[in-house]
Amino acid sequence: MTELILLRHGETDWNRELRFQGHVDVSLNATGLEQARRLAQRLAGETAHRLYVSDLQRAQQTAQPVAEELGLAPVSDPALREQSFGAVDGMRVDDIKAQHPQAWEGWLRFEEDFSMPEGESTRQFHARVMDAVQRMAAAHRGETVVVVTHGGVLDMIYRTARSLGLNGPRQSDIPNAGLNRVRVRDGRIDILAWADVEHLANLPPQPVYDQRKLVATDSNPSDE
Repeated sequence: MTELILLRHGETDWNRELRFQGHVDVSLNATGLEQARRLAQRLAGETAHRLYVSDLQRAQQTAQPVAEELGLAPVSDPALREQSFGAVDGMRVDDIKAQHPQAWEGWLRFEEDFSMPEGESTRQFHARVMDAVQRMAAAHRGETVVVVTHGGVLDMIYRTARSLGLNGPRQSDIPNAGLNRVRVRDGRIDILAWADVEHLANLPPQPVYDQRKLVATDSNPSDE
């Protein structure tokens, strides 16, 4: 059995703009840096044995105060990166609609084998994420591991734990700097806590990326 403390990176300006960040190396904004500081405070006193971090800057910056608080050296792992959106990485939704209309229509179907041009399909992404999770669990049996990663990665883990499959829009809340706990045992993932943001009280409201709302908006333009 391995317990994973899963942390989403703090807020970036691109989160506020609801861009597809993907593999673009975006830094935290001032709110994100404060969220990271509060995450570290929230984890004070935790016993953890290893800290794994996506190699992208927004995750690395989130992990820094956590590493200092827990006395752990961060281990960068590219397998913990966000899903690659290829040609639309870094683009706003309206720009994708204008420049890649067929890709946008495909995205809204939320099918596991769909990928943005030059990007990574959900099935490919899920395989990458779950390989990383099982690899960490096997290497740290009986231990607690902190993982700083991205919203899409957490979505893949949540879907697997809840047996939701890979088709369809996201079904869980995944806030920036949210704290999640899962237990991995014999390949099975059990959720212990999810989307805990108690440590973020009194900070500005977060931007919300709701895939279900995207579908409803595109199907019913009058709702905009």
